Amino acid sequence: MNLLEVKNLSKTYGSGETAVRALKNVSFSVPKGEFVAVVGESGSGKSTLLNMIGALDTPSDGKVFIDGKDTFSMKDQNLTVFRRRNIGFIFQSFNLIPELTVEQNIIFPVLLDYKKPDKQYLEELLTVLNLKERRNHLPSQLSGGQQQRVAIGRALITRPSLILADEPTGNLDTQNSSEVIALLREASRKYEQTIIMITHNRSIAASADRVLNVSDGALTDLGGVSNEKLS
Repeated sequence: MNLLEVKNLSKTYGSGETAVRALKNVSFSVPKGEFVAVVGESGSGKSTLLNMIGALDTPSDGKVFIDGKDTFSMKDQNLTVFRRRNIGFIFQSFNLIPELTVEQNIIFPVLLDYKKPDKQYLEELLTVLNLKERRNHLPSQLSGGQQQRVAIGRALITRPSLILADEPTGNLDTQNSSEVIALLREASRKYEQTIIMITHNRSIAASADRVLNVSDGALTDLGGVSNEKLS
């Protein structure tokens, strides 16, 4: 079963002679639990695509279905709740709340939904993310790699069906990058979460199940990865 369906998605900024077509009739589907990397040059439309999938921006044309739900047919309030419960976001800049501890940052999305955190699942995440000894630390007391692991925990805590990661290793060194990608792969396999990850790093893209290339707003499915396809 496909968790994500993108159909004829287009986005144009501006109008007339100054119009910029950021996405051009993009269509693809992603089965549940697949780990997909999206590659392409800067300005190619990768981030625009991710924003459309995450319903952070609206398309000029086309549809996005997540778990069979037409996201852009929802009213704003319903979409906000759906996004909070079904989509986890991981950003390059971490976006942690500086006044909150590691544990508080991770459970914050659950509290926003007026729910109680699943303590057993929280402990499992802290263990998997190797953050148990850091649970009471503030972001300023953490390394970049540790902060990104907190951001991953925050994205996972609501058990979303879809995780969108925008350059999650962009601010990390090689070792921390490898650890973050390994954690995302484990989330994909262990929790059956579908992951769409933007990356400029071709070697990191090679760790995904499938690679999509965006160029000048158009998408090409490169299928299963190989060094030849990414070279």
